[in-house]
Amino acid sequence: MLDFIVVGAAQAGLAMSYYLQELKMDFLVVDKESEIGASWLNRWDSLKLFTPSEFNNLPGMDFPAEKGYYPTKTEVAQYFKSYANKFEIPIELNTFIEHISHEGDHFELSGPNGKFLSRNVVVATGPFHIPYTPPFSKKIDREVFQIHSNYYKNPDQLQEGATMVVGAGDSGFQILDEVSAEQEREVYFSGTTDVRVLPQELLGKTLWWWFTKTGFLSFSRNSWLGRKLSKSRQPVIGTDVKEILARPNVEPVGKTKNAEGNMVLTEKKKLSELRNIVWATGYRPNFEWIEGLELTKDGYPKHERGVSSIDGLYFIGLPWLHTRGSATLGGIKKDAEYLSNFIQREVDKSKGNS
Repeated sequence: MLDFIVVGAAQAGLAMSYYLQELKMDFLVVDKESEIGASWLNRWDSLKLFTPSEFNNLPGMDFPAEKGYYPTKTEVAQYFKSYANKFEIPIELNTFIEHISHEGDHFELSGPNGKFLSRNVVVATGPFHIPYTPPFSKKIDREVFQIHSNYYKNPDQLQEGATMVVGAGDSGFQILDEVSAEQEREVYFSGTTDVRVLPQELLGKTLWWWFTKTGFLSFSRNSWLGRKLSKSRQPVIGTDVKEILARPNVEPVGKTKNAEGNMVLTEKKKLSELRNIVWATGYRPNFEWIEGLELTKDGYPKHERGVSSIDGLYFIGLPWLHTRGSATLGGIKKDAEYLSNFIQREVDKSKGNS
C-alpha cells in the first residue's frame, strides 16, 4: 500500500511531490489528463501569466526564463514536464478519480482505471472544476454559438457577426480584447465596467515585486485584512480595460439578465442579432466525489491550511488556502512546505506512540 496518492499533476501536485520525496514517502501522482501541463495547454492560445518568471518557481527548480519575462501557457506546461522529469516524479496519466472513501486506516480511490489504496491522500485538483454558465443560456437558439472561456482558444472558433463577451474578470477582459481587435466585428461586453485595474509594472518594478515587498501576498486568510481581501472583488491585472471599452466596435451593455430564443436581455439593451457568446463566467467547485468531506457554504472543503477534518486527507492549490499567494504558481511552495512539515510531525508522533 502507498503512503500517499496525490490527485492532480499541475503546480500544486508537483510542488507537493517534491516535499513527499524529501520525506522519502512511497507515493504516486494521478491525473485525468493525457499529458503533464494539460490544464494550462487547454486554455486560450494567447494566455500569458500575470507573474514574471522570477515569481513562478516551484521548489527546487527555477523557472527557465530571464527576470521580468511573462511566460506563455506553453512555456508553463513545458516547465512542469521538465520539473517532473528532473525529480523523476511517479505520475500516472489518463487516470480519473471518481470517488474517494476513508476505509479504516487507509483511503480507497476509484475510477475507470480501477482502485488505488493509500494511507494518505493529497487533493491537488485546483479550484477550476465545473465551468459555469447561467441556466438561461440553455434557452438560447442553437444558431447562436456559445462557448465558455474554459474551452475558448481564439477568435477563429467564432462565427462571423456580432459577439458578446460575458464576465468582468481577467479572462473576460483578455478575451474581449482579443475578440474586439477585429475592428469589423461588432462586440458587446456584458458585466460591470467598474473594476479596479492594476498595471503589470509600476515605477520600473513588476507588480509582483511590490506585492512581495509590501507583504500583500502573505496576509493570512484568518487575519482581518486577509478576510477583507478574500471577499473583495479581485482586480484586473495588466489589461487596459478603458482602452478596450472605448473601442468604436465595443458596446458595454451591463449584466445579462435573461434569454429566450434569439433574444438576449441585458441591463441596457435587448440583443437579437448575436452570432456568438463567450461566457467568461467562472467555475463552481466540485468536491462531492470525496465521501464524508465537510464543505463550506461556497462548496470548498473545510480545512486548516490544507489539513482537513478527515485524518490523512489534505488539500493544496485552493484559492486562499492560507494567503493570497496560495493561488499563484510561485506561492504554492509555501503551502506545500507547510503540509510537509505537518506530515513529518504526524509521522514522528506515530513513531512515538508505537
